[in-house]
Amino acid sequence: MIGLSEATFFRALTTCAELPDVREEVFRNHDDNQWWPRSVEDWRLRMVLAGWSTRVSYTMISTYQSVVSQAAGIGYERLCRLGDERLYDLVGSLGLFSARKQYLQSLRCFIDTLDTDSEPLALPNDTLISRMAKEVKGAGYKVAQCAVLYAKGYHCGILPVDSGMKDMLGPCLGLQLPRSSIAHEVMRKHVERLLNDAAERTCDLARNTGYADLDLPADAAPIWWAHLVLIYFKRHYCNRRSPADCPLRANEKIAGCMGRICDRIAPVPGTREQVNDVRLRAL
Repeated sequence: MIGLSEATFFRALTTCAELPDVREEVFRNHDDNQWWPRSVEDWRLRMVLAGWSTRVSYTMISTYQSVVSQAAGIGYERLCRLGDERLYDLVGSLGLFSARKQYLQSLRCFIDTLDTDSEPLALPNDTLISRMAKEVKGAGYKVAQCAVLYAKGYHCGILPVDSGMKDMLGPCLGLQLPRSSIAHEVMRKHVERLLNDAAERTCDLARNTGYADLDLPADAAPIWWAHLVLIYFKRHYCNRRSPADCPLRANEKIAGCMGRICDRIAPVPGTREQVNDVRLRAL
């Protein structure tokens, strides 16, 4: 199978982690995330809020935070019983009201089925994400990844993959992905496997690139940290769509295999390498 090699991935992760603007964002969001704060304790409400955070731009974070605060004050049970007018007052400022209402209603039905299990969050990550993506209207794999991560906690081992990571960063690094939404899962599982197979190396990388003061997990790969490094690199650099300014392309150790997916005129994927030690398993 064609995929992203361990060597290329860790060189890229190191380059991203060393960037001052990326480091600043990671410190701002690692221990207590601006989007998914620890102050929300009900895992069901966390699932709601993670879904509502989709399609909200970074410039609207204060608006979204206000929704989080109000929703936390209302509580999950009362939130599910709100009428359309009151619900619109709460979440209408985020736009796409009908879609967010439908997500809440469908998620409630999904959570009710999970409540028949003794410990819903004890289900394996892959199982819970797959079920949610298939059963919750308006979710899909991207939202399901985020919702399950927030519900279980930052260090549960999930690396959410957003559209920019799937469509630009992954292919630029040489990761060959399917065109359908399952690509979010392909990339998530592949990167998680790379990190877990080199957990000690990843922990050392985080500490040695200036993140030792964060609340990093003591006995597992810092996958939440890696997610934030990659997502904020994507936001600061991939979203500029300027290959000439890409720090990864300036790294001589990986420049030869880097693509130019962000090039608006002539996008080019990265070199696709044959991976023997880490295989992309069929989903």
